[in-house]
Amino acid sequence: MEIWSDVVCPWCYLGKRRFERALSGFEHRDQVEVTFRSFELDPSAPREPQPKAALLASKYGINEAEFAANEERLTQLAAVEGLEYHLDGGVIGNTFDAHRVLQLARGRGLQDAVAERFFRAYFTERRSVFDVGSLVELASEAGLDGDEVRRVLDDGAYATEVRAEIDEARALGANGVPFFVFDRRYGVSGAQSVETFAAALDKAYQDAGPVPK
Repeated sequence: MEIWSDVVCPWCYLGKRRFERALSGFEHRDQVEVTFRSFELDPSAPREPQPKAALLASKYGINEAEFAANEERLTQLAAVEGLEYHLDGGVIGNTFDAHRVLQLARGRGLQDAVAERFFRAYFTERRSVFDVGSLVELASEAGLDGDEVRRVLDDGAYATEVRAEIDEARALGANGVPFFVFDRRYGVSGAQSVETFAAALDKAYQDAGPVPK
């Protein structure tokens, strides 16, 4: 099971939680291995964070009032899944470095914990996930060694892996995220319902056949 997402995508956090609910009710969940893969919604996003509302409203061709209304709707949807979104205000920036940290976390068996920490920091706590200091602190809170995280961020490690996964997502037909790939057989785009994810898990399992003993 592979999930392409971006840490500043509110639909990705929502989709992650819905998928987790579906997986928790899946009879064969112990046979499912989940890997988070990298995707940048905006590779050209500024390295220096900027006020989110004005930047994204301009990008999507809407005014700031419409943008605020969209964020309120997202906040309500997130609440249904037990997520506390605080989307008003805040900043947006480049997430390439956050994805490099997530690559490190995968190799340390902490990718889910770090992804969850980044999501919660950005959407619930209004914290930055863009600068080196914030990434080191958040990743350390999720269990990574802070000195190792800082070394990765300082020396450009995992940049090739991040770019390769972004290219791979596009090759698989993803134009945005979240993008869920089940056993390299089926792709599901967007933060679909729990029922949709459950059905996809069932189908992927049935089509894969029994696991050898």
